[in-house]
Amino acid sequence: MTEKKIKTAELLLPVLACLAAIFILSLMWQRQYERAAFSHLSAYTEAFLEQYPEERGEVLGVLKKYQSSGDKAVWQNDFLEQFGYREDDFLRGENRAGYGAALAAAALSAVISLSFWKKDRRCQKRIRELTGYLERVNTQAAGTLIQDREDDFSRLQDEIYKTVTNLYAVKEEAIKARERFAEHLADIAHQLKTPITGALLSLELLEKETQNGRCLSVRRKLEGLGRLEEALLTLSRIDSGALQLEKETVDVYTALELAAGNLEEQMAQRGVSVDIPEKEGVEILGDLEWTMEALMNLMKNCMEHSQEGGKIYCDYFCDLLGTKIRIWDQGEGFAPEDLPRLFDRFYKGKNGTEKGCGIGLSLARRIVEMENGSLTAGNLREGGACFEIRIPKP
Repeated sequence: MTEKKIKTAELLLPVLACLAAIFILSLMWQRQYERAAFSHLSAYTEAFLEQYPEERGEVLGVLKKYQSSGDKAVWQNDFLEQFGYREDDFLRGENRAGYGAALAAAALSAVISLSFWKKDRRCQKRIRELTGYLERVNTQAAGTLIQDREDDFSRLQDEIYKTVTNLYAVKEEAIKARERFAEHLADIAHQLKTPITGALLSLELLEKETQNGRCLSVRRKLEGLGRLEEALLTLSRIDSGALQLEKETVDVYTALELAAGNLEEQMAQRGVSVDIPEKEGVEILGDLEWTMEALMNLMKNCMEHSQEGGKIYCDYFCDLLGTKIRIWDQGEGFAPEDLPRLFDRFYKGKNGTEKGCGIGLSLARRIVEMENGSLTAGNLREGGACFEIRIPKP
């Protein structure tokens, strides 16, 4: 049953209850009237036969004839009026009280039912108003509610206004704090860029003048700082809202292949391969470039925790809820104490590598969330870490 039909049924219920009450009281009233009419006729017959017992047969015959006569012949019969009798001369006070009580009960039932019906309609209207207001709040178009008089919902409405006002204030403060954080993060990234660039130039000159094994170690550290600087700039753009993703159809197989292709050289050095099954028709709504960036970070994490000659597996499919992408490895998996904090910024787990800066997984989750999806991680029963992306249907 639809919501509209349910509301209609709720509105009609008091009316039907009122009509049922009136019908039942009408039956009771009719029964009382029939009983009164029978008692009066019986009393008259008894009185007549007590005075004229020899007329018993004739009286019973008349009663039989009266019983067989139709309603048309009896209804509004005023034969006794020519002898000076009136209708209320034969209706006793207790019968009048009974009729009056039945009528009063029917009227009271109708008034009460109508009152409940009107109150129910007012309550339903107020609930719809408050619900509509909260729906507008959720769509950033709150507005106000105009109330012409106090009712049972007035206090609730005041509390809703206070709560919404406080939430708006908290939200604005959170936005300002996020913007300040993004600005500070961008400032740090820019401050890092100059000394890193200068150090790399000095290192190149040093490498030309001397062949020292320590130069390679320094270069790796400087390159790691360079990657950190780029990641910080990307995170600052995301936090400030400056990064806007495209909304286009992305083929999942293509995104996985491009991500694996960008890591091909690094994987070759570690002797790690990627297995990506080719499936047609599995697509998501997102940004190809940034989707590929998120997938690269996940594959890179799996690569760094795989043994030489290991393999990274990918799978993806559509279900009733949307698209699911899974990426897993054959490594040692995540330490149990690391699972709650895997996606925290700058967090390096128990089995983390020296090259990692603790931003890749956090960045991947933020990108997936910007595409209205979710990213989770866990360990497989047979061993190895597994990432799972869920993108709902648009």
